[in-house]
Amino acid sequence: MNKTSPQNAPVETPLAVRPWLAARALCQREIVRFVRQRNRVFGALGQPLVFWVLFSAGLDRSFRLSPAGQGGQSFQAYYFPGTLVLVLLFTAIFATISIIEDRREGFLQSVLVSPTPRWAMVLGKVLGGSLLAMFQALIFCLLALTLSVSIEWPALLGLVAFLFLTALALTSLGFVLAWRMESTQGFHAIMNLFLMPMWLLSGAFFPVPSATGAGILHWVMRLNPLTYGVGGVRHLLLGGGQPAANLDTAALFWTPSLAACWSITILFALLAYAAAWAIAGQRTAGDRL
Repeated sequence: MNKTSPQNAPVETPLAVRPWLAARALCQREIVRFVRQRNRVFGALGQPLVFWVLFSAGLDRSFRLSPAGQGGQSFQAYYFPGTLVLVLLFTAIFATISIIEDRREGFLQSVLVSPTPRWAMVLGKVLGGSLLAMFQALIFCLLALTLSVSIEWPALLGLVAFLFLTALALTSLGFVLAWRMESTQGFHAIMNLFLMPMWLLSGAFFPVPSATGAGILHWVMRLNPLTYGVGGVRHLLLGGGQPAANLDTAALFWTPSLAACWSITILFALLAYAAAWAIAGQRTAGDRL
């Protein structure tokens, strides 16, 4: 039979759409798995909520970014954007732990040997975790009503997009770290050693000091890409990144502009996804063949 006959032509269509179908299937699998595991839902939302309540109750009266009587921002309001990013971080951690399990059980190896390209596999896993993180952060955003926060629709849409970009970056970074791990215990150790300090040094818990006040700490926090994630959420949610605009000593703190937050976060997400794409498919000692 002639290979160019019409009977053979439809074969090209499934091959063209298969990568996107595979990515969608993997994304849906991540969401279904997460919803069925109630402990993951509780852990991703419960722990940041406990942190926010306890730290707010303990530090709200002692933490002020402007003198009393000048409309100083409370620690509860200042810490809220950082807690949103913490929700994204915990969800990304819980989502990427499944990579260790899937690779150990041989599921990801079966995906990699299929005609599906690596970028589709990475996209499905990362997109599923990112959507979960974004939706949980939006649920947590309802607590902002207790802070009397007024946000316009354009800023709200921008906040949704920014949370998704930050979640995409963190989930991709978690993918990179989880792919080389042989056990969940090792991943938790890396999380405590790397991801949590990355969050603490992002301006989520305390403002970024100026270069003249603390040179080394300033540059460590300024070079941290998550600093711009927290700063962008603070801009969009609270209407500004400067914690105390009416403070005479405002020069003691450094805050990124909204344009810088968007630019760095987009670059962070692209580089993290590219790293996840590059590392996917590399064999480890624990892989099942």
